[in-house]
Amino acid sequence: MIEIQGLTKSFNGHKVLDNLNLTIDKGQTCVIIGRSGCGKSVLLKHIVGILKPDSGRILIDGKDITVLRDKELDELRMKMGMVFQGGALFDSLTVGENVGFEFIEHRKLDPRELLEIIEEALCMVGLCGIENLMPSELSGGMKKRVALARAICMKPEIIFYDEPTTGVDPITADSINELIRSLHDKIKVTSIAVTHDMKSAYRIADKIAMLYQGRIIAEGSSDEIQNTQHPVVYQFINGLAQGPITETLEQFR
Repeated sequence: MIEIQGLTKSFNGHKVLDNLNLTIDKGQTCVIIGRSGCGKSVLLKHIVGILKPDSGRILIDGKDITVLRDKELDELRMKMGMVFQGGALFDSLTVGENVGFEFIEHRKLDPRELLEIIEEALCMVGLCGIENLMPSELSGGMKKRVALARAICMKPEIIFYDEPTTGVDPITADSINELIRSLHDKIKVTSIAVTHDMKSAYRIADKIAMLYQGRIIAEGSSDEIQNTQHPVVYQFINGLAQGPITETLEQFR
């Protein structure tokens, strides 16, 4: 469904993405791992079309989004859902207004029909009946679930997750992982997640890809990544202070 070919992007002479290649199959959940500042969010912004590459292509269903006009890109984005790291809920809107925001902004629906869509999305994430609450009345875990309800409300074909378990306790994190996995099975959506949380990555991924020095240096199933012999991947997934990643950093100090 998504094919990234030779993606390159530099900022102020610093190459963040360097001839990056990655393919994500339809219905697959791909988790992108890597250190802070390695370019994971930059890669997501390219797939969504917020950033344009210096070179390379991004094909979604065979269309190169890097050359699409704004109107065509907006139409494509309507098929995408995004779960931001902190939830990114609008504090001045109710939960229901947050979940139905895209419909309210882009489509005119009968209020009763809209309410049914909102209620269905909230129930799918285990939050039936809270549409009249304000974000300030929610726990961190509930905010994550509301953000997920907003992402699935438009019945997207692709969902992006930016650090889905950051800022919540381990039990809540596991429940979010379970929810992501169950929604994937129910709605058959293609998902891309970026995370530092290897427990979460192993739990939700069909495929894990590691981004390092601007390229995907390894990819495989959770089992394959856990049993890797690649020294950089091994250091990262095990959280080791010593290894090729830190040795490379020392060279630039």
